[in-house]
Amino acid sequence: MKTSAATATEEPVDLADALTRCARGEQQALRLILEVEGGRMLGIAQRMLQRRDLAEEAVQDSMVQIWRKAHQFRAGDGSARGWIFAILRNRCLNILRDGRRLDSLPPEALTAMQDARREAAGTGLDALGDRVALKDCLAGLEPPARRAILLAYVGGFSHGEIAAIQSVPLGTCKSWIRRGLDLLRRCLS
Repeated sequence: MKTSAATATEEPVDLADALTRCARGEQQALRLILEVEGGRMLGIAQRMLQRRDLAEEAVQDSMVQIWRKAHQFRAGDGSARGWIFAILRNRCLNILRDGRRLDSLPPEALTAMQDARREAAGTGLDALGDRVALKDCLAGLEPPARRAILLAYVGGFSHGEIAAIQSVPLGTCKSWIRRGLDLLRRCLS
């Protein structure tokens, strides 16, 4: 069953059901998740990692984790799409933390990657396109909390990196993100 990008954004596929089917061992459900979300996953991974080969590896590893951990998904705890992309984000962050992957890059390229991640987070609201509700909810947050959330979820920075970027204690950064996410949840529901 082929789906187009337009079909994927209209949400006709029940990702929660696909995860339930993956937990039962139905390989077709995993293929469906890849068809529907694979392009978006690759795009996000490539923005975070700045290298196509690492992005492809991150998506592949994420799909393996989705298959293995599908039984852990609980629909009442959040959206299936959010669960899938959290796995991808964590995999990308692990790859970024793995210094051996970056050894082959010259220092100038590493600096450029960090700058690109920071810039991507800075333009995070613009990158949301027509997702008006999320844009409006993000715009309602205090600027430091909004920036911290964008640095974490668009730029892929760790809490420690965000604290350093914003020149605040780590606890403050974590509080901004936790409270900001709570406000976003309430605003979007």
